[in-house]
Parts: sequence; structure tokens; C-alpha cells
Amino acid sequence: MPFFKRFKKPKCSVSLTVPKSTFELGEDLKGAITVSCEDEFDATEVRAELRCAEKKRRERWEYDERRRRNVRRVYWDRATLHSADPKASDELHMLPGFKKTFPISVNIPAGGRESFDGLDAGVSWSIKGVVAIKGRPDVTSETIELQAIRPTAPRAVKEKEVVMIPCEYCGSLMPQTATSCPNCGAARKT
Repeated sequence: MPFFKRFKKPKCSVSLTVPKSTFELGEDLKGAITVSCEDEFDATEVRAELRCAEKKRRERWEYDERRRRNVRRVYWDRATLHSADPKASDELHMLPGFKKTFPISVNIPAGGRESFDGLDAGVSWSIKGVVAIKGRPDVTSETIELQAIRPTAPRAVKEKEVVMIPCEYCGSLMPQTATSCPNCGAARKT
């Protein structure tokens, strides 16, 4: 491989398709990465990169030598709250004319934060497709912004059925796990 070729991306196009742009927290995001090549190279993997990033506006007072007084500086703190890189394929040898679609599935965690954008803070979810190449820049698709929302309906939780038995003294029903009658207070006989 020529020396300067390692600094350039190969001639390859990557596109990521997801069926919708709004997902509930805890839902599986399914999509497909389509790769088509015009160059020959070895790819180490085909993957998707799911990121959740938070930004907060902060202020700090700093002394300005020129003005000889304190000046308020505004800056943005950025943090990655969630990062997932699900693999769609392992190592591949790409040839000119190669075209393939790889299915992907990644879970948006139920404990994650929902998307929002405000004046002083924001949380954003994004996903993109990547063809990783050792020793050369990776080929990436366009980044797709996702909206993560709270689940609309609470998950159905099955409750255990409580078996009721009659009290031997007053005849009222009490749970089988109770040690005394809630009506008359008599101890339960076993």
C-alpha cells in the first residue's frame, strides 16, 4: 500500500437505516447497515455506534488581567452517558463492487435518560454505521439523531395470587401467610 493511501478513507459508502426516529427507553432498536465499495481493502469490523450525550451550560468567574477585574466565562460541560458498539460483522475483505446489508439490533437501556433540549442543558441520542479499517480512517455513515422517550404504558407486573383461608374463631377470611387474624387478633393454628 502506498504511504499516503493510509491517510485517506477508501472509496466506500455506508448508510444506516432505522425504521423510526423515536424509541422508548428499554426498547430494542433494529436497523440495517448497507455497505457498498469501489476500493479493495480489509475491514476489521462493521458496527453501529449508539451514543447518549449530555451537555450542561456552566459559568465560571475568572480574573482578566487586561480589564483588571473578574469576568464571567460561559462554557459547556459535555459527558457521554451511554455508549454501545454492537457488531454487525467481523473481519471482511472488501472488493470493488461489494454490496451487502448487515442487520443490527441494540437495546436502548431502560435506565437511560430521555431526550430533551433546553437553554442550559440537553440530552441527545445518536447512532451511526461504521466500517472500521486498521491503519486507515474509518468509513462512517451520516449520524442519525434519535428521540428517546419514557415508556407510554407501565410494564405489566404479575402479582402473586394470595390464598385466603377462614379464621377458626370468627370465620372471617385472612391471607394464608398471616400469623394472626386481622379481624379478631386470634393466633392462627397450624
